[in-house]
Amino acid sequence: MAAPSLQELIDPARTAVVTSEVQNGVVGPSAALPELAALAAPMVERAAVLCSAARAGGIRVVHATAARRADAAGSNDNARLFAAVRRSPVTLEPGSPAVQVVAELGPEPEDIVLCRLHGLSPMAGTDLDPILRNLGVRTVIVAGVSVNVAITNLVMDAVNLGYQVVLPRDAVTGVPTDYAEAVIDNTLAVLATITTVDEIVAAWAGATAPRT
Repeated sequence: MAAPSLQELIDPARTAVVTSEVQNGVVGPSAALPELAALAAPMVERAAVLCSAARAGGIRVVHATAARRADAAGSNDNARLFAAVRRSPVTLEPGSPAVQVVAELGPEPEDIVLCRLHGLSPMAGTDLDPILRNLGVRTVIVAGVSVNVAITNLVMDAVNLGYQVVLPRDAVTGVPTDYAEAVIDNTLAVLATITTVDEIVAAWAGATAPRT
């Protein structure tokens, strides 16, 4: 059986955009992980284009954010990454500006924002999977950070749960850049459909263009 085309995969009736940790305290100017944030500006710009096009086409945008309480209750402490976040002067307390989605991405009133206190994936500790299923979603378009950890976890979790995954490579970031590209080309490419924001927007435009 032939593989579905990109336009078929991202049918607006069954697709959602899921952004991962595109929040002030991760990719903003005062981020907990400054090396990642320094590389993130182009990704934020492209993710904003993606989210805007999705909303224009009636496609749901879901923002997955990460937080850590001041007392760390409920959060992991079993990996070096968590220790680095704990030592950072930037706190990711629930409800704080650091946990808010960056202004470039909204969020708009129709968007859904899900915040987690633990784990490495937007699917962990949130209602993301049941919410997507209740929305009738079968394809997830993934954007955000980082290819090193959360994006790769999200792609694998989504595939394990039966979703089709589309990954616009210009709407994700990892460090260093060449490593992130290698992960996309050698790991994520066998799990997801790798594309670009412009190709997704063009496919949506083709899906809604009047027949002649």
